[in-house]
Amino acid sequence: MAVRSKVVGIDSPEALAAALRSAFYLADDSLATAAYLALALGKPLLLEGAPGVGKTEAAKAIAGVLARDLIRLQCYEGIDASAALYEWNYPRQMLAIRQAGDQAVDIYRDEFLIERPMLTALRSPERTVLLIDEIDRSDHEFEAFLLEFLSDFSISIPERGTLRAYERPVVILTSNRTRDLHEALRRRCVYHWIEYPEAQREAQIIMMRASSVAEGTARAVVKAVGALRAEPLTKPPGVAESVDWAEAVTLLAQRGAPWPEAFKRSIGVALKDEEDIAHVAPRLDRMVLEALA
Repeated sequence: MAVRSKVVGIDSPEALAAALRSAFYLADDSLATAAYLALALGKPLLLEGAPGVGKTEAAKAIAGVLARDLIRLQCYEGIDASAALYEWNYPRQMLAIRQAGDQAVDIYRDEFLIERPMLTALRSPERTVLLIDEIDRSDHEFEAFLLEFLSDFSISIPERGTLRAYERPVVILTSNRTRDLHEALRRRCVYHWIEYPEAQREAQIIMMRASSVAEGTARAVVKAVGALRAEPLTKPPGVAESVDWAEAVTLLAQRGAPWPEAFKRSIGVALKDEEDIAHVAPRLDRMVLEALA
């Protein structure tokens, strides 16, 4: 059957941005446009950016907007096809053979097939969104294998034949750009680079995701986080850390801690590396006071 594509109820980038906002994700115009075009054209969406800018959260929000299950394939060095596609349940196959005795038994039925994320998305494209997370952490061999899948959305199982999607699955890939991806992979995708949100939007994100945080606190946290990101840190705080830090500061302040003290005592919520904390320690008082000014 011919592969087809459709977007239900989303007829413009603006409509998608509004729907994402209802799912507690603030997408700027460029991201909403890239995501809309990927959905409308039936192409994978490739999101690149520094860790913590919201790439995975964007995929979760898109799945929520489409009312689909998010299937996450977390990439890592050495990942292979069996972790991404399928495996046969060998113990159950052997048990079935022993129980059948002299009778013939088909050990390649669905009950013996262990679906992995890519096969699940291929067999249920109308109910799923496939997230291939941190593709840059995989090796070139896996990336080449992925190219074949993204070309015609089919999987060859030697014992079963070729399975093809009757509808293009929604596929979102993320990359922290720890290495360059193959040009052929990029050509198959709609591409978007996600920056850290500008200060006003990040404050809006904090207040949207942490309703207990006041606007002044959110703005102070954003200013402090901006100063931290300007430092040569191993792990700069992402948007999720901004939200958590704002909640932590608010909680300590409600328990009686002065605002500067609340910021400094909760620094471990924003920074997750001992060397990073030691690096900013001599300037942390100044950063906090400037953020609260």
